[in-house]
Amino acid sequence: MRLRATLLCHRVAEYFRDKGNDVLLLMDSLTRYAMAQREIALALGEPPASRGYPPSVFSVLPQLLERAGNSEHPDGSLTAIYTVLAEGDDQQDPVVDSARAILDGHVVLSRQLAEQGHYPAIDINASISAVCLAAHRTAHSTIANQFRQLYSSYLQVKELLPLGGYQPGQDPELDRAVAMHPQLKGYLLQGANEAVNLTSSLTELAQLFQAQQVQ
Repeated sequence: MRLRATLLCHRVAEYFRDKGNDVLLLMDSLTRYAMAQREIALALGEPPASRGYPPSVFSVLPQLLERAGNSEHPDGSLTAIYTVLAEGDDQQDPVVDSARAILDGHVVLSRQLAEQGHYPAIDINASISAVCLAAHRTAHSTIANQFRQLYSSYLQVKELLPLGGYQPGQDPELDRAVAMHPQLKGYLLQGANEAVNLTSSLTELAQLFQAQQVQ
């Protein structure tokens, strides 16, 4: 039933896409679909391969995921968002790894950030989009990459700060990352009832760096 329900929801989404609609499909979760296929395959005598998953699991995943996107019809689109459960936050889990290789991007939720009260608990350094350059303007991509670089630089010295192992003045880029970290972190936080549209988000991002340059 888990396998059939997954296939059915994709077929319904494809029907509306082929009618010329722009469809958003939300599926929770891809991991349970893979586990259902594993149960059936093991019951049929298929030997386990990668972490207990039979090879058939990794053959049905591409068949399912590649149904999302556009079809031969000029109008209509199908955008699918899948949740994938990583056991123990292991990003090398075979289902996670397979989905990452097939899909156009992934948003990684961090348990550590959630425990720190950082919401939404998105690990921006581990989250990647293969289509962001096509969806974003050049100015947006440039400043977003700058943000990621500074955030990543801070994480490199984060654990050294309480120990006094980081000495300012040796690397201007690291100094800038440490100085801007409170503003960078504040930009990433958003309340559950707080709504921010794309225009406001881009404006705040640009102002963040403009304010730092003025200082």
